[in-house]
Amino acid sequence: MTGHYDDSGFVPLNIAVLTISDTRTEETDKSGAVLRRGAEDAGHHVVAKEIVKDDIHQMRAIFCRWIADPHVHVILSTGGTGIAGRDSTPEAVNPLLDKPIEGFGELFRAVSMEEIGASAIQSRAFAGLTNQTLIFCLPGSTGACRTGWQKILEPQLDHRTRPCNFAQMFRS
Repeated sequence: MTGHYDDSGFVPLNIAVLTISDTRTEETDKSGAVLRRGAEDAGHHVVAKEIVKDDIHQMRAIFCRWIADPHVHVILSTGGTGIAGRDSTPEAVNPLLDKPIEGFGELFRAVSMEEIGASAIQSRAFAGLTNQTLIFCLPGSTGACRTGWQKILEPQLDHRTRPCNFAQMFRS
């Protein structure tokens, strides 16, 4: 597979960040800030950043708008993936996915197990692809967002990562 990879340098992706919370504001949204800063520090373009209440229909409206936008390559969300009463991100987003990426949730929980022990089982983190848009839904904690970004997303959103990565689908 020589010649399969183009080592011409980093290729930035357009990323939208959504915080799902009934209580967070831009001033108190530490998890959304971790994802935004991680993406920007890696060289990506954060083209949208919003906060929405943990309401299935309000979430779907924002996800659908970004999924339909050809300039958004990746959606990163934080919050609503637990098992508490109002946690409904999986219920809102899973019906929108064309192709679930089961390995993301499995890997996220495995990596989290190293950091927080058996509590990782309570995470319903997940990912998928729809309309050529990648969606990654992470828990609402700052630590979970940092872990997800640093250990999984940052390398997988870099086309130079071998043997494969998600960013390759956006190469021109």
